[in-house]
Amino acid sequence: MSSSSSSPATDDIVTPEAWRALMGSAVGYAMDGFDLLILGFMLAAIGKDLHLVPAQLGSLISFTLDGAVIGGVVFGTLSDHLGRVRVLTWTIVLFAVFTGLCALAQNYEQLVIFRTIAGLGLGGEFGIGMTLAAEAWPASKRARVSSYVGLGWQGGVLVAALVTPLLLPHIGWRGMFAVGILPAAAAFLIRRRLHEPALFERRHSRSEAQSLRLLVADAATAKISLGMVILCSVQNFGYYGVMIWLPNYLNTRFHYGLTQTSAWVVVTILGMGAGIWMFGMLADRIGRRPSFLGYMLGAAVMVVVYAQLTTAGALLIGGAVMGFFINGMLGGYGALMSELYPTAARATAQNVLFNIGRFVGGFGPVVVGTIAGKHGFPAAVSLLAVLYVIDMVALWALIPERRGAALT
Repeated sequence: MSSSSSSPATDDIVTPEAWRALMGSAVGYAMDGFDLLILGFMLAAIGKDLHLVPAQLGSLISFTLDGAVIGGVVFGTLSDHLGRVRVLTWTIVLFAVFTGLCALAQNYEQLVIFRTIAGLGLGGEFGIGMTLAAEAWPASKRARVSSYVGLGWQGGVLVAALVTPLLLPHIGWRGMFAVGILPAAAAFLIRRRLHEPALFERRHSRSEAQSLRLLVADAATAKISLGMVILCSVQNFGYYGVMIWLPNYLNTRFHYGLTQTSAWVVVTILGMGAGIWMFGMLADRIGRRPSFLGYMLGAAVMVVVYAQLTTAGALLIGGAVMGFFINGMLGGYGALMSELYPTAARATAQNVLFNIGRFVGGFGPVVVGTIAGKHGFPAAVSLLAVLYVIDMVALWALIPERRGAALT
């Protein structure tokens, strides 16, 4: 291990290696966000070309997220034993190959297989990238760097929202899957220059064989893990429940075309990005728990408010504010879990717990779609407020405050 490898700083100095760790993690996470949003935009085109019914189209999202859960467990555990950078590279290659194969799918069964295996790669992204960045940056900036990684997701989503209306009519859904390989290629090139964090190198020889067991090592840790599962589940359920159906809602209720719908979604995404950035600043200044509680309350209020809006201007502003709260918490999970679990299980915790949340979140589009079909989209979105109240109770009762704690 060279002396240039990153280490958990004891002061506020951010090393060049730490910046590279951030860049590699953020670009990889952008790959994740880009892929899932273009899939949402492409569902109609895929359905028309392959003659799929709505249930089959919705299942493409679910199978991707199911693959992410499995990938999160497998690659998170491997990362705690074999290294962050090495395993991250594997996840990128896996994602890139099977995303490319999606462009060649000739039927529903092939597309399901390719999406599920691509999901395995996506599942490794969040936890390992967050862990890599958290171990490389100073404790005083840990929430901020986790939020910066989270902004990578928003950047990928934003690019997807901007380029899909321009490219999809010309290159089709198969061409869009081919374009989806590009973020993976960028992440792969960046990560070739990364080193393993010194914290991982120092503690690797003492890592226990079963990092999954460390998530429930004792009653206190099991309680924390339960709390994190609830938080990650609500985060993903709310995000996917809103974002997958938002374009369809704007189109069917307000008759917005693809370009106009994209513009409204872009504003919502920008609101999310602002929320993520602000969350990192707040969490480093006032603590994790107060920041999460404030955002959860804001999310509960705004999903109800947004469901009542009817004018174009109100929908534009309301979407930005709603996005600020419902996804602003995203970056906070990386810092929170980094401080709650030891190095021997840190990536495992990040990947397993967040991807369990993704699995639950995969039901978000189904539940929201079912309720919206019977009672309307406003009623479906308003019910999400109940989940955010449950989120607040779980945080208050199960998750301790460990702002700035030294990583063990």
